[in-house]
Amino acid sequence: MDSGKALARSGELLIDLTSKLDLYGGGLSAAGANIRNCGDCLAQAGASARMKTATELVIDELREGSDCLREGTDKLTRAVEESEVDGNTVLKDKIGNMIVPMKQASLWLEEVGASILQKESLDVIAGHLISTGEALLLLSMTVEVLDEESEDGKLSAQRMVYASEQMILAGKELKGEKKDKPKGKSWIKG
Repeated sequence: MDSGKALARSGELLIDLTSKLDLYGGGLSAAGANIRNCGDCLAQAGASARMKTATELVIDELREGSDCLREGTDKLTRAVEESEVDGNTVLKDKIGNMIVPMKQASLWLEEVGASILQKESLDVIAGHLISTGEALLLLSMTVEVLDEESEDGKLSAQRMVYASEQMILAGKELKGEKKDKPKGKSWIKG
């Protein structure tokens, strides 16, 4: 659920960035909206997963999130074309670098939903969650360099990193890996 909320916020910040880049309403802001919508779907899937009878809803939300990212990939392609028309080759290349990791995240998220539907093992589902998180981490690196001077770009990337970390953590917990507990008095701050 935390992963979804963070991803939604990342998408909102990406939309804000497009305003500062004078690209609002174009393909990049539409891709930001798709990322936000995917985050909302993930948050809903996380909330629904707490109910033991909501399996179909969880699968539906995961696959809807995947569709949002897939549509976002198409919007990024449009944004690349828009940048080319504007003659901004630097931005065109930066946006182009976002396409592959977003497509990978979409495919892996689709696999999470499909694996649950097919009642595959927890290890398989966890592996797909981890792969989705890794793809989001790669995507965050491309978001951060869109405009190095903008706080919105940095914040969007940071929220996406947190979303990816939470997704990877969820996958590891699903596999049964235990978190390292602090030893001694390392939990004392100060």
